[in-house]
Amino acid sequence: MIRYYLQLIIWMFFMAVVTFLAAGTLAYPAGWAMIILFIGGGVAMIAWLSRRSPQLLRERMGSPIQKDQEGWDKIWLSLFILAFCVWFAFMPWDAARSNFTAMPMWLQITGGLLILANYAGCFWTFNENTFAAPVVKIQEGQRVIDSGPYALVRHPMYSSALLLFLGMPLLLGSWTGLWGSLVLSVALAWRSVNEEKALRRQFVDYGDYSGRVRYRLIPYLW
Repeated sequence: MIRYYLQLIIWMFFMAVVTFLAAGTLAYPAGWAMIILFIGGGVAMIAWLSRRSPQLLRERMGSPIQKDQEGWDKIWLSLFILAFCVWFAFMPWDAARSNFTAMPMWLQITGGLLILANYAGCFWTFNENTFAAPVVKIQEGQRVIDSGPYALVRHPMYSSALLLFLGMPLLLGSWTGLWGSLVLSVALAWRSVNEEKALRRQFVDYGDYSGRVRYRLIPYLW
């Protein structure tokens, strides 16, 4: 547990440094709000998963590159993390160019609520699927889940991530950052398609499941 909290502290310190260096000031309320939301969500996840599924907690806090991970996913995830970090650093800088006034307050509040909705979706997914690893790999004992959020979309963690990608630029006050949200969302959609190829190879009933649940990420759309 101590190790996981230390990981969270290091990651939050990194995010705070990037946020306020890029913004050029500590007087950035939206930046503080985002850090507080991430700290609260991270602490809640560690505390809850330590009781609900310690194995899943180990997976979520593990390395982004793992031995049993699909080879293509190692490349994809490395590039995705790099792109996310660049996008994340850009948004405070972009917001600072307008003296943090480009985004109306109600949209920034909406962005914060979308980040909270992302956490709610993640917790709902974790509650139903204790094999929700952050990397594409087949785990011992893994099976097809069709309950909870998996009855709505085939990749509810990715659906939750879409809310995060939209919420962050809104909260931070970066209109241009929304283009980055689109790029990351398309990249995640590409991953979902290729992840399903691995799932179809491993699980004979995945085809039946995908026939029942037609949508990958967004209900009634795709």
